[in-house]
Amino acid sequence: MQTQSTIDPAEVAKFEAMAAEWWDPNGKFKPLHMLNPCRLGYITSQIAAEFDRDLTGPLPFAGLRILDIGCGGGLLSEPMARLGATVVGADAAPRNIPVARLHAEQSGLDIDYRHTTAEDLAAAGERFDVVLNMEVVEHVSDPLAYLTACRDLLKQGGLMVCSTLNRNPKSFMMAIIGAEWVMRWLPKGTHDWAKFITPDELYDLLRRAGLDPVDRKGMVFNPVAWSWSLSSRDLSCNYATTSIRR
Repeated sequence: MQTQSTIDPAEVAKFEAMAAEWWDPNGKFKPLHMLNPCRLGYITSQIAAEFDRDLTGPLPFAGLRILDIGCGGGLLSEPMARLGATVVGADAAPRNIPVARLHAEQSGLDIDYRHTTAEDLAAAGERFDVVLNMEVVEHVSDPLAYLTACRDLLKQGGLMVCSTLNRNPKSFMMAIIGAEWVMRWLPKGTHDWAKFITPDELYDLLRRAGLDPVDRKGMVFNPVAWSWSLSSRDLSCNYATTSIRR
């Protein structure tokens, strides 16, 4: 029996329309390509700390099973696989999966890509050491139900990294007016500012979902250096959190 889904069909359709451009660093996903080194730095440091892994060694994530939910074209799945993890990439947009599979094959990587949802994976009894839940929660219809499904996907002691956008005037200026209207990095309407979630709201949702939030960092864009960096103080626009299933 199919489980109730928090997928918003209108949100899925937006990313379906852009599926072929996932690996074009100058295409519609240019903001993610620019952000990727920063969020990878956060993800890898959090996983290494929780599971006592040495990032300087070979295949430091060997033995870890990682789910990249909302994997898109695989921009996070591939680095996790290169670090030795067993990776499942899941996306609700069916056109993303062939793009991700082809690129992984061309890169010599073995990644299990699936057109499915967090709810269906949880109902099937799938369990992971780590769930990467990046830039997805602001696109679902019911954030609490979605995060609860993500909690169910974690083993005891498992770790989830979740990133999203803060809801304030600055994020409206940066993510919508800047990225969509001025720079035209993304099609207009990609983001719905009303669905953005403040850090305190996300912490509350994570706790209500049965997770223990243990860290949060801002991801800050420097327009002079044209690069992203992590910040312990500035969570005003993009930010990431880490939580544990106890």
